[in-house]
Amino acid sequence: MRPDARHETHGFPRVLTAMPAADLDHRLARVELLLLDVDGVLTDGGVTLGSDGSELKTFHIRDGLGLRLWQRAGCRAGIVTGRASQAVERRAAELGITIVRQGVTDKAAAVDAIMAECGVDAARTAFMGDDLPDLAAFARCGTAVAPADACHEVRAKATLVTTLPGGRGAVREAIERMLGARGAWDALAAACAAGRD
Repeated sequence: MRPDARHETHGFPRVLTAMPAADLDHRLARVELLLLDVDGVLTDGGVTLGSDGSELKTFHIRDGLGLRLWQRAGCRAGIVTGRASQAVERRAAELGITIVRQGVTDKAAAVDAIMAECGVDAARTAFMGDDLPDLAAFARCGTAVAPADACHEVRAKATLVTTLPGGRGAVREAIERMLGARGAWDALAAACAAGRD
């Protein structure tokens, strides 16, 4: 990767990978297990705290549909986040995501445990994160994905940097790229559009 090779995308400096497109597609096509951070990935990173101690998060609907199509393709998704929130539990349940690890202080260990439980090796696992604590998870997975507005250190280590920021369709974009690389996206999208999902 060339951390100094950047261009502006949606106002965010993007780190470009030096990996040839065919090699990137080959790596993306192998992913079967997608693990996600929450704040800054599934959300825009903002947290609203209610006076009663509740925590509110905003999730993007297109990310949700992308995750449903990802699972429909026979792939698995999971959440690994440092914070703990009932909103995350609820959103995961809505999307049928059963792999949920909240309040995680050691993301590398959590990723290792999930891969072992799922019987999936690092080469078939991707982690999507946006900030420094996610780098430990990146190091355990064959594919590292960052949203456009991730911190520079994370973008510099990512296999794929989306054009969209966290909480604004970045997860959907990554899923489209991964399913597209294996030739599955178009059929899934067409079936969904025709109401055959």
